[in-house]
Amino acid sequence: MEKYRGSRWPYIASATSAVIFGFSFLFTKAALDSLDMFQLLGSRFLVAAVFMTVLKVTKSIKVEITTRKVKDLLLVAIFQPILYFIFETIGVNLTSASESGILIALIPVAVAVFAAWFLKERLTWWQWLSILASVGGVALISLPRFQVGSGQFSGILALLGAVLAGALYQIVSKKASGTSSPVEVTYMMMWVGALFFNALGIWKSAQTANLSGYLSAFMSLDTLFAILYLGILSSVAAFFCMNYALSRLTPSKSAVFINLTPVFSVLAGVLFRGESLVPVQLVGAAIVLLGVWGVGQSR
Repeated sequence: MEKYRGSRWPYIASATSAVIFGFSFLFTKAALDSLDMFQLLGSRFLVAAVFMTVLKVTKSIKVEITTRKVKDLLLVAIFQPILYFIFETIGVNLTSASESGILIALIPVAVAVFAAWFLKERLTWWQWLSILASVGGVALISLPRFQVGSGQFSGILALLGAVLAGALYQIVSKKASGTSSPVEVTYMMMWVGALFFNALGIWKSAQTANLSGYLSAFMSLDTLFAILYLGILSSVAAFFCMNYALSRLTPSKSAVFINLTPVFSVLAGVLFRGESLVPVQLVGAAIVLLGVWGVGQSR
């Protein structure tokens, strides 16, 4: 672990995952024109799982899932993607986007608490302040679209469930990195996500007699392109970057990069959807960047 202490690559990987996740909402919106959320998740993770299997078969990546590794890997996959996406989907549907963003920004705080509890990780007062600052920055970014009283109690509870699942994923992924490579962790996540969400998506389609709609969505080039982005970049590449960073960094240092995601989401909206950018959002983005930088410092 010492040889990675001065390396920038884990930080670059964390930032890369935030950029990919930040731009993913553009493609999610396009795909949701043809698929419901769980069908989209099933399609996304199926593409990701097949893509990683092709890499494995062609020996581009090395994956050796042994019985010794399975327990920890399944635990990772249960928290992320299964529980996290279920809670996040329900929460986003019942609250506003700004409320969702603010609550999801609590993940680094939850990670820091769990890391101190389970992994005996100790943060300096400066790092705690930086984590809280990044949460405040996300709140400022979300402020222009904040709707007082728009959320429902059940939606807030669901988002808190997503925060809990997202934080525990960081902890168990760190634990799994002791026996499994980042590629193996990602591989298991993609296949478990593909099997679970496709089963759920097909079941929902059968309930509404819309199975043909599920399949015909792949005939649309716009939908297919969106699914490829979400499957290959937003699932395989982004989660590999996160798992790689977690294998090299403490969970608290890795998790704070999650709060860069809304910064790039706003940037994507401005660049590709013509959305306006108000001064308070620029201030929020600057605070998030300072918070992320601060967590990486040791004082």
